[in-house]
Amino acid sequence: MQNNNDKSGKGRVVSVQGPVVDVKFTKAEDVPNIFNVINTSNIDNEEIVLEVAEHLPGNIARCIAINSTINLQRNALAVSTGEPIKIPTGENLCGRIINVLGHPIDQKGDIICDEKFPIRRPQMGSRIKTKKIGKEAFEPMETGIKIIDLLFPLVKGSKNGILGGAALGKSILTLEIIEHIVKKHHGACVFTGVGERIREGNELYFELSKHGVLSKTMMVFGQMNEPPGARFGVAMTGITLAEAIQRRNQDVLLFVDNIFRYVQAGAEISTLLGRVPSETGYQPTLISEASEFHERIRTSSDVGGSITSIEAVYVPADDLTDPAVVALFSFLDSVMVLSRERVQLGLYPAIDPLLSSSANLDVDIVGKRHFETAQEVIKAFNRYEELRRIVLVIGIDELSTADRMIYERARKLQNFLTQPFFVAEAYTGKKGEYVNTEQTIQGCEKILSGKFDKRPEEEFYLIGALVS
Repeated sequence: MQNNNDKSGKGRVVSVQGPVVDVKFTKAEDVPNIFNVINTSNIDNEEIVLEVAEHLPGNIARCIAINSTINLQRNALAVSTGEPIKIPTGENLCGRIINVLGHPIDQKGDIICDEKFPIRRPQMGSRIKTKKIGKEAFEPMETGIKIIDLLFPLVKGSKNGILGGAALGKSILTLEIIEHIVKKHHGACVFTGVGERIREGNELYFELSKHGVLSKTMMVFGQMNEPPGARFGVAMTGITLAEAIQRRNQDVLLFVDNIFRYVQAGAEISTLLGRVPSETGYQPTLISEASEFHERIRTSSDVGGSITSIEAVYVPADDLTDPAVVALFSFLDSVMVLSRERVQLGLYPAIDPLLSSSANLDVDIVGKRHFETAQEVIKAFNRYEELRRIVLVIGIDELSTADRMIYERARKLQNFLTQPFFVAEAYTGKKGEYVNTEQTIQGCEKILSGKFDKRPEEEFYLIGALVS
């Protein structure tokens, strides 16, 4: 039962179990609504922010703490604010780092803003596209990364996932896309760090600063060491920042690292609240929580701006059938799967073209020439996988002339679709390269046509555009 009275009221803390705090109010009308904020403090007078998660009998609001509950005592005074978490928005947030509550955590002083928006939104409802499908409805976004532009093109307003287990380069690839797109398209960017390491946030900040894109980027972090309430809510804070930019009729890129941690935090909260898990071990609200976030990523016909998301998705134990990963699949237009085998072969970015897919690789979106070249490349990789198993047994010399030609061209294509990254120059020792889509298509066409049959495959490894 949800109370419709939003007036602030005072209560007392009656129970603290880790991040779960129960607050009792004297009168039923004082019990705040679900998702509303209650403020309390510990014995050191440090503020603790609680978000109402459930209503219990006896005028008790069961809350999830957004920050640490250490030294919070029973019977501490708790005051309802009468409203949900609200964060500042606007140009002043560019180059700044905030937390889930909108408070600056970059030690650069307070953020001055004119307006605040709640991080929670009512259900968005369904939307039916009435616009004609074609190039005028879908605007491709060039990333300058060969394998993405060729096989998994980014489209304005789409949702794109980079899937992979630990240490496969999800964060590096995300950072490289920021480097390329923000500089090339001069767009606004929101980076949301959900449940990742503090070290990664620190590195990101200095990398963006070094490459001159910090002034166009807003950052919000809920790190690994924070309570599940902060890690869950920070995704909503990130999308709220993106929506604020969209309302100004601007296109915005939303980067999320890592959306799996959002689902994981939701599972922790569900367990803490005593909910019975589903058969798969995750929270029973898994799909609704994933949709609550993803349904807010959309192009708005009212204001004209679009939100394009690029989400890193951690894959536990490299298991693509994990229920949380499968739940996220259904919301993504492009799925780029990073392969441990390709990392071991030194093929970066380690996107497996046969496990990955993209709804945006369509002749109406990318054009006939691009589409046909991409299909030929995928066909060559499929045949290469078949031949590779044979070569492991009998050796390359036993292949027919035609098969050997396909095998060698596929290996050259595989090497050509690797690329030196700007953000990885310190590791590779090679200068980063931006390769436009036309150069990528031309290079693939030349390899497929046999123009480079006499050149060794090593020449194609970690290069930019092909020079005749």
